Amino acid sequence: MSTSTGHRPARCLMVLGCTSNAGKSWLTTALCRWYANQGLRVAPFKAQNMSNNARVVGGTAQHPDGGEIGSAQYFQALAARTQPDVRMNPLLLKPEADTRSQVVLLGQVHPELTAMAWRERPRHTWPAVAEALDALRASHDLVLIEGAGSPAEINLYASDVVNMRVARHAQARCLLVADIDRGGAFAHLYGTWALLPESDRALIRGFVLNKFRGDARLLAPAPEMLRQRTGVPTLATLPLWRGHGLPEEDGVFDDAGVGQAQGEATRIIAIVAYPHLSNLDEFEPLRQLAALPGSGVRLRWVRDPAALGDLQPHDTLILPGSKHTAADLQWLRERRLDAAICAHAARGGRVLGICGGLQMLGEAVIDTDGLEGGPGARHANAPGLGLLPLVTLFTARKTVRHWSGAFGTRPTEGANSEAPAWPGAWSALAGQPLSGYEIHMGQTAPHPAMLRAGHQAMPVLASAADGAAPLGWINGAATAANPHVGNVLGLYLHGMLEHPHILQALWGAAPPPLEETFERMAAFVETHFGAETLHALVQP
Repeated sequence: MSTSTGHRPARCLMVLGCTSNAGKSWLTTALCRWYANQGLRVAPFKAQNMSNNARVVGGTAQHPDGGEIGSAQYFQALAARTQPDVRMNPLLLKPEADTRSQVVLLGQVHPELTAMAWRERPRHTWPAVAEALDALRASHDLVLIEGAGSPAEINLYASDVVNMRVARHAQARCLLVADIDRGGAFAHLYGTWALLPESDRALIRGFVLNKFRGDARLLAPAPEMLRQRTGVPTLATLPLWRGHGLPEEDGVFDDAGVGQAQGEATRIIAIVAYPHLSNLDEFEPLRQLAALPGSGVRLRWVRDPAALGDLQPHDTLILPGSKHTAADLQWLRERRLDAAICAHAARGGRVLGICGGLQMLGEAVIDTDGLEGGPGARHANAPGLGLLPLVTLFTARKTVRHWSGAFGTRPTEGANSEAPAWPGAWSALAGQPLSGYEIHMGQTAPHPAMLRAGHQAMPVLASAADGAAPLGWINGAATAANPHVGNVLGLYLHGMLEHPHILQALWGAAPPPLEETFERMAAFVETHFGAETLHALVQP
């Protein structure tokens, strides 16, 4: 491969895993910051990611519209001190059901690929994957590549576009990571290596034991025995590190994941964990907040009404994003969580709905064509929780964009100076600057019949587009179901809770900034790999 500028293509270091959740994303992010600290121009890359955690990023000259990539590659780009763009995760699969995913190619939803059978996609997607990787190599010194799942999933090997096909294309030096906390790590490493063809084995330059607890001296003689059988050294044993501060790539992080701070819980933040929840990475700052000594905050994931029974009016209940709003509304009703949520609001408790959560707070969700779940999807139309007088209509257009600005200082757009400031439990947000991103199907507007009946949806966050609907509302009038005003907030904007000043305004404390997290991660890998080993991995 050569470049039009004469720049030598970037070297590539790839992080593979024996299993999912071995620590590939975390290690790739840490290495991005370590190598960037050495003065290299670093870019992350993951050919295909399957996740409902996504971020909106910019485009390139070839792909000017930008769009969505997996959150892991977004954070890896920040760690690498480079601008995130769609080439860093050219293929994103967003699960909609057990056997169906929405396909996003170079940032944009691709209906034809979405409808295509899994094994048919690679011949259509590989050219874009290879082009994106080659473009990153042409403009950087080092590309840190993350694999997916295991490279030895032999049932998928022939249709691979994310593991060894990428490694061969880039002639990447590969690290193979095993989660030793699960047990069986040496068998995982050996079995993965043994199932690879000889040409692929030659690319494996080192094994990594991740999430180790205990006395490392007890590992001997296994690493040496493994080297004798494979020729591959074990380059690092990484201790289990909870609370490092990097958002989880996927899945609900449970209450024990970080170790919440000791002391009395004076405020609870409860997040409803419905089946299709999405964009969970934006709640990592809340987990870190709960771990701060003296914060008095406890974070709780909610799956049944009992988990809401002790909430007080000063506690906060969050409905996160959803990849299938109507189905998750049905799930709430089946578990009687709908009544528990409304009861918290009726007591004056703070309620926040984000994106799909905002849609659930309204009076109705209308998706006649089954656009969220595909044609013929169940629960296409659903009544909402009725906490905001809004209605959401799903159309084929998907909104994907950045936003930056500030919450209004008055609860209605264009209010005069005599109008009251924000009423209610969310008043601390009035005038606060923020930025974030929208990723959603559906358009939301006030429900005309409810407005005529005296309900009010007060806009508190204006859209950047002239004439566009607001991005956020609060309940502006007391009703029979909720006698309080201003305690229910719905936002289309993701990312509000990632701003330290917002957390300070709402809870009086904030965790360390993300930059500190990246630096701690870089120091961690240097301690356990050694600088000499890390330099050797990327030498010509």
